[in-house]
Amino acid sequence: MQKKMLFLLMVLFTGASYAQTSLPSNFFLKTLANGLQVLVIEDHSVPLATIEIATKNGSYTEPPEFNGLSHLYEHMFFKANKDYPSQEAFMDRIKELGISFNGTTNTERVNYFFTLPKFNLTKGLEFMNSAIQYPKFDTAEMRKENVVVDGEFQRNESNPFFALYDSMNHHLWGDLYSRKNVIGNHEVILTATPAKMEAIKNKYYWPNNSLLTVAGDVQHADVFNEVEKIMGSWKPSGFDPFKKYPIPEFKPLQKPDYFVVQSENAKVPVILFNWMGPDTRNDIKATYAADVFSYILSQNSSKLSQALKESGLALQVGFSYFTQKYVGPISLSVIPNPAKVKECFEEVEKQISMMDSDDYFTDQQLETAKRQLEINDVRQKEITSEYVHTVSFWWCSATLDYYFNYIKNLKNVSKADIQQYVRKYIKDKPFAAGLLVSPQMDQQLHPESFFTSNNPLKK
Repeated sequence: MQKKMLFLLMVLFTGASYAQTSLPSNFFLKTLANGLQVLVIEDHSVPLATIEIATKNGSYTEPPEFNGLSHLYEHMFFKANKDYPSQEAFMDRIKELGISFNGTTNTERVNYFFTLPKFNLTKGLEFMNSAIQYPKFDTAEMRKENVVVDGEFQRNESNPFFALYDSMNHHLWGDLYSRKNVIGNHEVILTATPAKMEAIKNKYYWPNNSLLTVAGDVQHADVFNEVEKIMGSWKPSGFDPFKKYPIPEFKPLQKPDYFVVQSENAKVPVILFNWMGPDTRNDIKATYAADVFSYILSQNSSKLSQALKESGLALQVGFSYFTQKYVGPISLSVIPNPAKVKECFEEVEKQISMMDSDDYFTDQQLETAKRQLEINDVRQKEITSEYVHTVSFWWCSATLDYYFNYIKNLKNVSKADIQQYVRKYIKDKPFAAGLLVSPQMDQQLHPESFFTSNNPLKK
């Protein structure tokens, strides 16, 4: 789910304290004296526990010389540390404890998680503590992992859509491209050193920049006691990482930016529009409108879909918004009928110009979107070991209050709210628009004749 926090829940009192927020009845939140937020989600349906630690780190913290290293750090997390001197020893402990594990890296979050039998919870917490506090960054292991991570990059590059997506990031984010480029840079990844891993750790891997979530068949009081014993001695940074290392603000686009990308791997043309949308620091209300509007437009019953798919101009249409703390992108993607690319493109721009009109969607479509988003939220909660990832995403890119009040605020979104959102971020606003074609398509289509700001439709 593409998908939210206004208040920063960093309660740093002299002693451990309970943070106040609008928690569901089976959620329990406590902030330790070192600033580590500990969230317990009780679900006694199966005898399992999931331990996840999330850190506010990711590509948004990366200048060009570090681009891709948050992801590499994620890989190095599952290697040697002070208590497990080799990857073999680390993996042996994984097997002993019956752990299923993984980690992910995104623009604004890196998370690591273990699911294990509940009777191994304390040992699992100790194991997590060893990995998060005392990574070894062994040079030999790192050389191997450099190649593994770069291999992931190469697999992404083999996808024809990657060329369009990567070019879009360059056009949309400009000089700050690395701050939105999670996969990274080949040379940076292949030449990364233990010293750079230490630099990332010393900037962001602190208890006061992390959320520990323990979910499953557990008792919150017992969890808080165990975490205090095991992680209470983890020393805080003594500084706010985002004040000491501020994230630069993305520069707004000044005018429409059209570009064509050629790829031998492209089997069909693809049109992609991106706008700079709202974020959870500056325009929270618009983020809710963005989610509702995106859902409306993505349905087959929408005017956008009817005008493009039902008419035969397009094979596929998608509209989305990705909530972020630092500028969430709005995306409109279209796979046009290869025989009608020009006509499809012109209809796309016509539809964009109509999106704030009173009749662009009905009241029923509005209410259906809210209801379906609510249902999707309920479904996300069905598997607790997966749901923890949703919660930590919103902790990093918004706040817990934002997420726990998400459905209530969605229900308050009106047609006027959506129209205001469209006028502020989409209609008549600068955008980047890319067209992916093969060299053969380029010769047949001559996109320079229509995929441009000089298109007569705009005059």
